[in-house]
Amino acid sequence: MGTRKLGRNSSQRRAMLRGLATDLLWYGKITTTEARAKELRGIVDSLLTLAINNYDKTVKVTKEIKGKDGVMNSVEFENDAPEKLNARRKIMAYVYDKQEEKQAKETRTDYAERTKDVKHPLVEKMFREYGPKYRARNEEKNCAGGYTRIIKLGPRRGDGAEEVIIELI
Repeated sequence: MGTRKLGRNSSQRRAMLRGLATDLLWYGKITTTEARAKELRGIVDSLLTLAINNYDKTVKVTKEIKGKDGVMNSVEFENDAPEKLNARRKIMAYVYDKQEEKQAKETRTDYAERTKDVKHPLVEKMFREYGPKYRARNEEKNCAGGYTRIIKLGPRRGDGAEEVIIELI
């Protein structure tokens, strides 16, 4: 069985689904048509599975760094394990790079200070928030998958397409 064409050619369809997946993972809930939501569900589930299976795989690394006085100091870092790095790259290859938005009364320097450590906020959100949350859910319910819910809203005004809300549960 193939995928739905959604009235688009393949490159437009991929771009549309990437955008929908990015927005769903960033905001947690979006409104779209039923056909798009059903197609999106499998994509988002597979991306979340990557994050869930690999969020805690890290390696401690010790590096020798020469200080200002010429003395060698050993500094310990925590890097991604190869499995986590591979999962991170797969997720980054699919979703668009979403940046943090500036708060209403936040100055430019405050925004720069708040966001200086995070280069890819959506990927970090998946590994820091969604990974632990959904792994705990999977262990509690003794299941895997089913991270999205589709709620029907009724026909859209204008063309009558069935509108739904798809959300992360």
